[in-house]
Amino acid sequence: MKKRNLFLLVSVLLISSGIWLTTTNAVTMAKGYFLYKISSEPKAETLQKNKAEKQTAAAEDILYPKRPAKGDQIGNLYIPKLEANLPIYHGTAEEELEQGVGHYAGSVLPGEKDNSVLSGHRDTVFRKLGEVGKGDLLIVTTSAGEFTYKVRQVRIVDKDDRTVIVPKPKAVLTVSTCYPFAFAGPAPERYILIADLLASK
Repeated sequence: MKKRNLFLLVSVLLISSGIWLTTTNAVTMAKGYFLYKISSEPKAETLQKNKAEKQTAAAEDILYPKRPAKGDQIGNLYIPKLEANLPIYHGTAEEELEQGVGHYAGSVLPGEKDNSVLSGHRDTVFRKLGEVGKGDLLIVTTSAGEFTYKVRQVRIVDKDDRTVIVPKPKAVLTVSTCYPFAFAGPAPERYILIADLLASK
């Protein structure tokens, strides 16, 4: 009889403990699920705010909402080393190069990520470009702002070398002119300045 009562008591305790543990875990689990649902379902105003921020960021990435037409003046190139301020025209046909520095239309515009390529004649705008080298600054001013580049590399390549216009993973300015500077007739090589974007404002 005593053993039987003890057995019943133990059974009741075990069942009560099981019920208590089950209900406690169920409540905890329900509470956790409820909190998870609240935190994982953003409110309408949060969604609108995030959307607005993305649109603003996208708009800021577009430096030139309107792309220039061939022959348009897109800005100026200032070379502090030479104290030269040169107009930049969109395109590298003779019409543009007769007026100033030409911007290769197949490249990005100054300030944009990738390789922006400028060209000019060695006997006009870039007569003294050979004096510009590694560490010198090139400052381009356009409707999108002022972009300061620092020359990282000077290259002399064959006139048919197309590596100067290849895409780059960051904002780069490539400036090209014929070489040698004192060569009579069509020059066989190109003098190339490769500059990285240092600052923009």
